[in-house]
This record gives sequence, C-alpha cells and structure tokens, in this order.
Amino acid sequence: MAFFRSLLVSFALTGLVITAVLAQDQTPIYERASAYSPVVATGGMVVAQEGFAPRIGADILAQGGNAIDAAVATGFALAVTLPRAGNLGGGGFMLIHLAESGETIALDYREKAPQAATRDMFLGPGGEVDKRKAFFSHLSAGVPGTVAGLLYAHEKYGTLPLETLLSPAITLAEEGFAVSFDLARALKRYGSRTMSKNPAAKKIFFNEDGGFYAPGEILVQSDLAWSLRQIAQSGRRAFYDGPIAERLIADMEANGGIMTREDLRRYKIAVRKPIISTFQGHEIALMPPPSSGGVHIVQMLNIMAGDDLAAMGQGSADSYHLMAEAMKYAYADRSKYLGDPDFAEVPVEALMDPAYATAIRAKIDMDKATPSSAIKAAAKLPYESPDTTHYSVADKDGNMVSNTYTLNFSYGSGRVAAGTGILLNNEMDDFAVKPGVPNAFGLTGGEANAIEPGKRPLSSMTPVIVLKDGKAMLATGSPGGSTIITTVLQTLINRLVHGLNVAEATSRPRIHHQWLPDLISIEGHASPDTIALLEAKGHTLRVGRVLGATETIEMRDGLFYGAADPRRPAARAVGIP
Repeated sequence: MAFFRSLLVSFALTGLVITAVLAQDQTPIYERASAYSPVVATGGMVVAQEGFAPRIGADILAQGGNAIDAAVATGFALAVTLPRAGNLGGGGFMLIHLAESGETIALDYREKAPQAATRDMFLGPGGEVDKRKAFFSHLSAGVPGTVAGLLYAHEKYGTLPLETLLSPAITLAEEGFAVSFDLARALKRYGSRTMSKNPAAKKIFFNEDGGFYAPGEILVQSDLAWSLRQIAQSGRRAFYDGPIAERLIADMEANGGIMTREDLRRYKIAVRKPIISTFQGHEIALMPPPSSGGVHIVQMLNIMAGDDLAAMGQGSADSYHLMAEAMKYAYADRSKYLGDPDFAEVPVEALMDPAYATAIRAKIDMDKATPSSAIKAAAKLPYESPDTTHYSVADKDGNMVSNTYTLNFSYGSGRVAAGTGILLNNEMDDFAVKPGVPNAFGLTGGEANAIEPGKRPLSSMTPVIVLKDGKAMLATGSPGGSTIITTVLQTLINRLVHGLNVAEATSRPRIHHQWLPDLISIEGHASPDTIALLEAKGHTLRVGRVLGATETIEMRDGLFYGAADPRRPAARAVGIP
C-alpha cells in the first residue's frame, strides 16, 4: 500500500503538529501529541494507543474506506504493533454507529469458556485459587473472539476488500518495524516474567541472543504474518476451522489446554442491543452485559444527577467525593449482579432505574466518606488488565466506531500458539474463579460470573458513542482493567458537564474507587489541596497511580477533534483533510 511504499514524513515544527504526506496521492495526515489541544481534521480520524495503527486506519479512510473498514484495519495492525493488548487471540466489544440509518450496533466478541471448563478448574487441593493455572497456563485461555468480531464488522458494514485491510498488518509482521521506546519498555517489563518461559513466545519477543529488544531495533513476526495471510485469503474459516485452528489446537493439546477444534467451530459473536441513556441533552450508547461498564456508568450518572456537578467545579474535592461515593455503590452491585446475560439474570433496568439511584444518593453524606464495609449490593432491586487497548474511528459521512479489545494481562498468558505467532489470552481469570475471592485486579465476583462452559466472562471494557440529535458526536473508551469504567465516566463528565475540549477532558487528573479495597486512587497531578480535603472527609488515598488511557474523537461543526491520551506515550490521533 501507499502508506509503506512512499511515506514522506516532514517534521514541520508548526506547534506540535507533525505532517506526513502520502507521496502517491499527496494526502496529508495530521498528528498531535499535545495534552491540551486536540488534533483537528475535516476528512476523518483514527485515535489509538500506538502510532503505526492509526496511520494505517487513516490511510484506509484516504482510500475511500469507511469508519468500519478503518477500524478493522486498525484492529489487525494493533495485533502486530501493540502485542501486549492488540490481538488475534483475545476478544472485545465494538460499538458501530451508521450515519445513514441512524442505527447503533453493539458487537460482543468476548471470549467464551471452552466446553470442558468446570467451575473449580483453577482451585488447588485445599480449595485455594492456583494462580499459576489461572494466569499463566494454556488452561487460562478462553475461546478467542477478535477475528470473528472484526470479520463480522467488515462483512456486514465494510466497503473495501478484506485483503486491502489486512495488507498493512501483513507487511508490518513480515518485514518488521522499528521497536518504539514504549514497546521496548513493555517487552522488558513483562517478557522476563511470562514470555521467557514459553519457547514460542521467546523466539518472537526476544533477540537472537536472548536479550531484550532496544528502541529502534526491528521486530519481525513471520508466524503472525502467516496467520494474517491465511485470514486475508480464507476469512473466518482460516482461524476457526482451518490451518490456524489446526496449529492452535495442536499447541493446546501439547501443553495441557482444554480448548478443542469444536470450541473454535462453535464460536459465535453476539449482536446485542446497546444501552441508550440520556445525559446533559445527549444520548449515550454503551455496551450491555457482559460488559459491566454501560450499566454502571448509567447508574453512577443517575446517582450524581441530583447535584450540580458543574457548580462544584472540575477537579474539586466535592466533585471527587461525590463520584467516589457513587463508584462504591456501583462496584458493590457489580460484584453481585453482573455476568453473561445468556447464563445469568442480570437486572439491567433495575440497576439503571433513577429511583434506585435516588435512594442511593440519599445515603451519601457530602461531608463524610461512607466506609465500604457499610455498603452492600442491594438485597432487592425494583478485570481486564491495564493493557487492554481502545481505539476510536470516525469518517466524513458521520459513521463512528468505538472498539475495546484485550488479552486480559499484558501479553495475555505469555504463551504463543506455536507456528501462529498468536498470543493466547488468559481471560478465564475474568470469571469469578472462586466466587467471593478477588481476581488479579482486586475485583470480587459472585455466582453470576462463575465459570460455565460456553459462557463469556464479565468485563469492564466500556466503549462509548455519544449522540446529539441522533447523530454521532463522540467516541471514547479506555484500557485499565477495573479502572476502565471510572476513567470513561470522568471523560464524559469533563466534556459534557464541564465543557472541556476533548484533549483537556482527557488530561485532567482522575480518581478511582471500586468499593473494595476501600481507598481512592488519585493521579499525582491532582491538586494537593484537593487531596487534603478528601482526606479530611475520611477517605484513604493512594496517590500517583496512572488511571486509564482514553482515545477520543469528537465530531462537531464539520470538524473532527481527536485526543490521544498522554498517559500512553505512543498514542496518536491521526486525521485527514
């Protein structure tokens, strides 16, 4: 493609804008890495956590593809360039807004438990959770959904040939690309703990001498290029009932896994009805269960609706206090009620009922923190890892895509299926492996999220599309495990309540409370005075942790405004005229 054959990058230092010119058609691409000003474009935009992938998506838009085409190309590219979260071996959620029909579609391509999975499969002889099995074994892999999800989106809503969309990813995998500082750091941080123990992974993600890749060195993934080429040629069959499936299952059988060829053949995505809620004169489209994000964002917004958040001021102690109290109640309910709606009765409408929120709001004391020990999931009603990844796409016709997908931990289980280049997820830990016992991210689950064959694990992934007068206006989402929901919540409040532009809404300090443990995580660039006032209200604070990383696009007045979260140094917003 033109992107790789003749890319001329001129670092014209006009502010922080980098102008890249595609020599074949002279289509300029604009990027910005500013924490306070968004990228502005007129012809479409892609925002993602890593630099290569959004440029590929923007190139697809420049070739006449729509937002869905660009989202599919971006998703496959991230499997190559962001291996800790971009993936073929994981799963996720995609929201698609179609401008012509005004329809918003929710695609659930979350992983499923294999048919041989059992409720107690990760418990040791004494009944305790065997973390090695739950985190770092072939047993920890759910049946992957990413390939099925991306291909379904392309088949139903895309316009360009599949080969065109996969060609950039194949080139990057086959010919290699220069390792960024961010990727080198991630490989060093996680590689020695996980991938070094798996020969297939070590062969790919370590140098020939067994050392770590340094920035600027070229990372080649020949086996992954082979897998991508099979998908480009044969589509879904290649992965779920063809040559890739054959190698995946051979690797499972050789390493004690329980996933079978039949599990792959039987995998289906779920097309679900999105949650639609109103807030500040906008409609907000969110993922329904097994995403817990949509339900609980609506619940928390309802709890806070009785107070004047705008008057409290963005970043004030009162606004953070109210949000933290609402978060406690939402996460307490999450622990009991949320799960796969195909297996458990999830009281979605009851949790989002304004009357229920009003009853919770009446319990909140604005001068004093409520101990988590005093909050229980309601008796009656009328974790993904930090290296999940999100990207947002919008095109000139008003179509919009918000997509979040993951392997769970960074690099999943650290196991690669030999001969495929595909990292295996460890999403089975997102079930309540032992109901009532916190998972790797401190989240406690209940019976609704217990392991069952064919079931999808509960997720915090929360892609969002905001609409105004029936037209898509904003797309956002975030990685961050249990912090995803609260990160997205605050981005929405910052933009829709406080009127910040999308870059400012992204950059302001964030907080997180998940009921248990009973503490507020607050980012280090928050005001010391605000921290002191929160402590005076009785909150325990953990200061300094980075929370989430939203990748956001707003469409307004014929322009696209993009914000790549500065918390992820490689993130980029890329737009075209």
